[in-house]
Amino acid sequence: MVTGGDLQHLRRLNALAVVSALRAAGPLPLTQLAEHAELARATVKEVVADLVEQGWVLELDPSAGAKGRPARRYRFHAEAGRVLGLDIGAHKVLAAVADLDGRVLHIAREPVMPDDSRHERLAAVDRAVASCLAESGTAAAGVWAAVAGSTGYVDLEGHVVLSRAIHDWSGVPLAEHLGRRLPCTVLVENDSRLAALAECRKGAARGVSNMVYLHIGRRAGAAIVLDGVPLRGSAGAAGEIGVHPLFNLGHTSELLSAIPSVKPGTPPEAVAGAVFEAARRGDPEARGAVLRYVKVLGLATAALTLAVDPEVVVLGGGFSRSADVLLPPLRAELDTMCLRTPDLRASTLGEECVAAGAVCYAVDHLNGVLFNPEAGPPSMVMMESTQILSGQQTSVRPRPRGRAGS
Repeated sequence: MVTGGDLQHLRRLNALAVVSALRAAGPLPLTQLAEHAELARATVKEVVADLVEQGWVLELDPSAGAKGRPARRYRFHAEAGRVLGLDIGAHKVLAAVADLDGRVLHIAREPVMPDDSRHERLAAVDRAVASCLAESGTAAAGVWAAVAGSTGYVDLEGHVVLSRAIHDWSGVPLAEHLGRRLPCTVLVENDSRLAALAECRKGAARGVSNMVYLHIGRRAGAAIVLDGVPLRGSAGAAGEIGVHPLFNLGHTSELLSAIPSVKPGTPPEAVAGAVFEAARRGDPEARGAVLRYVKVLGLATAALTLAVDPEVVVLGGGFSRSADVLLPPLRAELDTMCLRTPDLRASTLGEECVAAGAVCYAVDHLNGVLFNPEAGPPSMVMMESTQILSGQQTSVRPRPRGRAGS
């Protein structure tokens, strides 16, 4: 006997299949949509009608040029909601607004300095968020989820427990601060983990499920992605290799010290780049400095590689711009220590890597809330949470539950 609950569950699964097909394959007519969703055309027609009514799916103008009556096409309404991604670093704050498919609509940047007070940095965060929302035409109430990436050890409640790279940043209740300004779920993550996620989705490790991300620069960090999910650990401290005294990666001034070919008066933050450039030219002292650094980097990388056996190791951070200098000796070091040396690659996403990862994380969070077969049919969620009027979203939106940083 088929019960009402069985029918509701079946409708839920059919709706999710249609939404998934549209998100994966783009605008489709009913016949092709039925093929992608592996459902009967009559079933898909009924499901699409409901999803259009509730605002999850948009009907496009029929395609012209074909013989006979043009077929109606449908696409997922990714603009129905927005997500916000933040990168809070030592020298910049980046804010990115994206749609529900993770397509970035606008990025705003605010400069900061490592020695700024927490009040000054949080003010810069507020300015970046306000600018990004205003210039993208997004109301604060139109943001369905926000994810912030911060340097340092971030706990499961969204507090920055320890930050060595930013003055006066340890102990900042970042999730609480953002939660007072954004009436949505706010999640806070370590920036290296978000950068690793971005590299897996859009960058050098695209399509890779198991990888290690090395943040190398004037500070050091790492992140591990297993089965496509960044590893957080029991309290959010996974990957914090930069604090280990054996690796000493946070003291690059000692490992990449100035050499005679580096001009006197070179700013401290530019010394490493000058050393890499000298090594690129063949300067023997510069090459020696690079090898000293790579030996320590190799120890840290080998420890992570032997622990999780990643398919790929991605070099990110400021030093990744000199990957041509670093990768060959690093590969040679790993060959002497690892049972299997992973593929080594340089980041391809540049300074927007963390913000891109924050957007991906926010979209993943909403997918788990809105498009979970156990959570309820998406049409019902949309009906109760938002109204779409002439392409404009009202101030009402989903309020997915979940603690900051979870």
